[in-house]
Amino acid sequence: MAENAPLSTRRMWLVLVAIGMFTFMSTLDSSIINIALPVISKDLAIPMNQTTWAVSIYLIVISGLLALFGNLGDQLGKIKVFRWGTYIFTFGSLLAGINLGLYFLLFARVVQAVGAAMTMSNSFGISTTIAPVKLRARAMATIAMFVSLGAIAGPAVGGLILSILPWSYIFWINVPLGIFTIIMGAFLFPASHSSGKKVSIDWLGVILFFALISVFFVGINIGQESGFLTLIPVLSYVLSIALFLGFVKWEQTVEFPLLDLSIFKIKLFTLSISTSFLVFASGFFINMLLPFYLQNLRGVHPGEAGIYMMAYPAAMLIGAPISGTVADHFDREFVTLFALTGITLGMVGWMLIGQTTPLFVILLLGAWTGFTTSFFNSPNNAITMSNAPVNQLGVAGSLNALARNLGMISGTTAVTTALYISMSNQMGKQVVAFPTGHPQVFVNGLHFAMFFGVLLVVIAWLLTGYRVLLRLQKK
Repeated sequence: MAENAPLSTRRMWLVLVAIGMFTFMSTLDSSIINIALPVISKDLAIPMNQTTWAVSIYLIVISGLLALFGNLGDQLGKIKVFRWGTYIFTFGSLLAGINLGLYFLLFARVVQAVGAAMTMSNSFGISTTIAPVKLRARAMATIAMFVSLGAIAGPAVGGLILSILPWSYIFWINVPLGIFTIIMGAFLFPASHSSGKKVSIDWLGVILFFALISVFFVGINIGQESGFLTLIPVLSYVLSIALFLGFVKWEQTVEFPLLDLSIFKIKLFTLSISTSFLVFASGFFINMLLPFYLQNLRGVHPGEAGIYMMAYPAAMLIGAPISGTVADHFDREFVTLFALTGITLGMVGWMLIGQTTPLFVILLLGAWTGFTTSFFNSPNNAITMSNAPVNQLGVAGSLNALARNLGMISGTTAVTTALYISMSNQMGKQVVAFPTGHPQVFVNGLHFAMFFGVLLVVIAWLLTGYRVLLRLQKK
């Protein structure tokens, strides 16, 4: 049975769960390592700033390769590329838990990232292909649920593992899960379906795109340590602009481009991708600030803090299937607009919390934000993929995943930068950690940073409102 042939409803849902489990693991590994960095730094006897490269290199390699593997999915078959990604990611997870020093860990993270890019870039394309139109939002809800859980649950899951096991197990936990998912896929996945044409890879496009992603985010990482206006970050911005212009120029002239940029002429697709980026970026404002708020400001034990942080993904888990059903029965444009209204209210709530805010309010805010975000992700993903050309579903899925990853990286960078700038201005010196003994300085910094989180969601709301108007004009 080919991957674009109809499946029974039961088998379709089992395939989606198998895809979702791997999507969860690969997304989880974007954030789960953050909480283990101090432990890894101490265990490997290296400075913290070197350890953070284990996070950065994973996100950079994934983001740089998503377009390539999305393109290959359209040519070789999305399921074939996804399958190979599961093998490579599981093997990389096994390697990452072996303590042979920093360079081996970075190598293992690259292997993991290659596999993750192969699965991430094709998961939405497979889901769109196997799900009938009337169930598409629910199919997208299933994948989005696993994506969001993986992205947000990292610190909580990582903290739980580290409380009872060595840091290696934050990677090794993927191995039995990966093997189980591979076995599920062997029995459930339909046969892969290629385009039937000779495979053509735009290698110069691949190099330019990977260089663009790498140079920009390496510059951002260095800028966070040394200042964004110092020599190396500024040079990285200039080189990134040159690489971007060169990539766009090349893609417009090559016969078989890595990214067919004409897909961005589809307004509904482009608007959906943009809003996805903004919402994921704003979600990481909460993800990054909440551990500092709970543990450093409020003195909550890490285990208890993990429970509060789980309110967001738990509410998302509950909301995802409901949102998929709602989006399949009502206009998806209006569902996303409704959801963004709820997210905006939740973000305003985060901007108002202080030293004495009751902790049950923090729990409710997390649940509210997670629940309303689930009502955005499912219909927005369905709109994104439904507006992509059938022969570019792999590329569309990779761009959707790229927007998600860039949102995570950009959100993390933006929130920490805003927080440090605010605290440094208040203290009259450079501050890049919790200001012990000055709780109000942190609270003011949190409010300043969350203002930008609110701004991102408001922009997403305006873009979605415009998308609704475009739909109404077509009627």
